[in-house]
Amino acid sequence: MREAENPQDPGGPSAAARGSYAKGVARRQEILDRAIEVFARRGSEGTSLRAIAREIGVSHAALTHYFSSREALLVEVYREAERQTHEHEPHDPDISAVKVMAASARRNHTVPGLVQLYSTLVATALESGHPEATRFATIRFAQARANLAERVRRNQAAGLIRADVDPGTVAALVIAASDGLQSQKLLDDAAPQTQALMLLESLLAPPRAVEAPPGLGD
Repeated sequence: MREAENPQDPGGPSAAARGSYAKGVARRQEILDRAIEVFARRGSEGTSLRAIAREIGVSHAALTHYFSSREALLVEVYREAERQTHEHEPHDPDISAVKVMAASARRNHTVPGLVQLYSTLVATALESGHPEATRFATIRFAQARANLAERVRRNQAAGLIRADVDPGTVAALVIAASDGLQSQKLLDDAAPQTQALMLLESLLAPPRAVEAPPGLGD
């Protein structure tokens, strides 16, 4: 059995090294928090790393120390903004897959610029030469499909979703509907985002048993 690490052991990390690491983590977090504010005000289009650094109040070298490219910064800004938005949300394992996406979309719209940033990253991911965005979008969609497919299976077992549909296919459909409706909502606030998702949920619901009229079969 390995002995507990001795803080005096010269082979282990020094207190100075641990302190430097902690300061680096805190500094990176501070930059992300301030970058979220910048993107909320200005959006992500046409905002260079140098411009972001100036507005945040750090040097270009300091910014590139934590984020290798503008694209890498955009990915991390989105992840952090989404994490802050969702970290206190209640987790109900029985809520339907459609309602999960509808609630997520509503929360995302409360953060200025978050949906626009997500749309920008996904569009960038479809172009060649953008590895950070491509990796972000590919992994995100795969994880979202897997998580929602598992929820669909639970929904089917609970009788909330019809049993004759493939969970993975339903997950992909729900994600596509939610993302597409978010884009429509950005362009036209009158787009029936919530209503359309609820219609999708009703279409996925198991058919109701038809009750025989009174007197029949007596």
